[in-house]
Amino acid sequence: MNDVSSGAKARMKGATVTRADLCESVHEQVGLTRQDCAELVERVLELMCQALERGEQVKLSGFGVFQVRAKRARMGRNPKTGEPAAIEPRRVIGFRASQVMKARVDRALSR
Repeated sequence: MNDVSSGAKARMKGATVTRADLCESVHEQVGLTRQDCAELVERVLELMCQALERGEQVKLSGFGVFQVRAKRARMGRNPKTGEPAAIEPRRVIGFRASQVMKARVDRALSR
């Protein structure tokens, strides 16, 4: 896939990348209608969410892995009062960047 267009780069530089930014980039790169691009991005995100809800890993080669982890109950502290507080067991989503992504970010930050 080609690099992001200059228009999309200008919108994304130094700011948060939004769904609208992703849709616009897909529109510029692929040429689908903006509506089709929005539906495509939404569908991909929905499929990822559904897989995570089922406890599955979502692996995007060259990008990274999203996975659900179980955290056990533990004692914590209320930061305001310092009093001990029980933290219930829960499931959290983690992301581990691929080596390709890490190297790419490292190169970009070292320029």
